Amino acid sequence: MMDPDYLPFHSSPSKPEFRAPAGAVDAHCHVFGPADRFPYHPKRKYTPCDAPKEKLFELRDYLGFERNVIVQASCHGTDNAALVDALNTAGERARGVAVVDPAITEDELRRMDEAGVRAVRFNFVKRLVDTTPREVFVSIAEKIRPLGWHIVVYFEAPDLEELTPFLNELDTTIVVDHMGRPDVSKGVDHPDFQRFIDLMKNNERIWTKVSCPERLTQTPPDYSDVVPFARTLVETYPDRVLWGTDWPHPNMKSHVPDDGKLVDVIPQIAPTPELQKKLLVDNPMRLYWS
Repeated sequence: MMDPDYLPFHSSPSKPEFRAPAGAVDAHCHVFGPADRFPYHPKRKYTPCDAPKEKLFELRDYLGFERNVIVQASCHGTDNAALVDALNTAGERARGVAVVDPAITEDELRRMDEAGVRAVRFNFVKRLVDTTPREVFVSIAEKIRPLGWHIVVYFEAPDLEELTPFLNELDTTIVVDHMGRPDVSKGVDHPDFQRFIDLMKNNERIWTKVSCPERLTQTPPDYSDVVPFARTLVETYPDRVLWGTDWPHPNMKSHVPDDGKLVDVIPQIAPTPELQKKLLVDNPMRLYWS
């Protein structure tokens, strides 16, 4: 049973007015369960609603996207079975980001690579996962290096200053989830967000996802307060940005996001066809399919 305060995903999202360019990629989404086939981790911090691959692929087509990058979520721990199953079903239309145990073998990594996994995720959000020693992350980074995988990191803005030296030590491409989760009430000029801007300026290996306005906004379902943050990143680093729905929106407590309305935010943060194509097609294809 899902947590009593957990909001399930929107059952009938609106059709977006914005038409994504041909080949568009939803570069951040998840599959959950179904629990009777892919049980949730016994030490999970939350229990979501089931959100199987069939629903994800149905949404992909409905929103006008061609491909997905499916990210392993913490509720499944290091059991990537649901992720790999979805990748095997989607074939070339999906790639994956896994969460792995430090004891994972080369053979296991190779099988995941064959299924379409192209990255591992390091989660630093304390309310979602237990603290992991940095040397564990370093050992995983070394294991995936021969495969050419990159690293996806999830943290919240107050943790960035402490994490910056470690991120700079990782000699590989790093993708930061959800713009590092800034406090949008402080504005783009606040030192917290400028620290993130500087991180990307000083380290050209760092990318970011300009995603999850529904998590960052102070005035749901109006996401206009998040737009200046995402647009700043898209216009400043147009070749290192990605976008995703974050479907099925785990741990939402304030409102149920309408995925069609989330798609309609895209032209506000990427106002030209050129920027839209980089954000939705060129960048994710270069990172996950090349």
